[in-house]
Amino acid sequence: MLTLDNILTDKGSKYAVSGAPCRSEQEAKALLKALKTNKKFAKATHNTWGLLLGETPIKADDGESGAGNVILRMLERDEICNHLVVVTRWYGGKHLGGDRFRHVQTAVRTYLEAAGLV
Repeated sequence: MLTLDNILTDKGSKYAVSGAPCRSEQEAKALLKALKTNKKFAKATHNTWGLLLGETPIKADDGESGAGNVILRMLERDEICNHLVVVTRWYGGKHLGGDRFRHVQTAVRTYLEAAGLV
């Protein structure tokens, strides 16, 4: 799993992004569990993820309402299937409002570029 840590900070919140090729929802959950073996990621406020299995979208917001859909839209737009993307956020004490969706987009874009998927 490729992990890019501390890619963005805003009002105390910090973001990281991770991902890996993935062929099933069960494999996605196993990859997420492996990510959370790192205490830092296990203690994160949100580990939001998205995955396109062919035409089937699978996501989990992990309390960051709507963030999974943002990840899915970006994967769909770039036609990236069978690849899990996880955006991790550590809450910094101040609400980000709509900026949090922009930050999820930035995190996903950063990952897709680093992984050579776009």
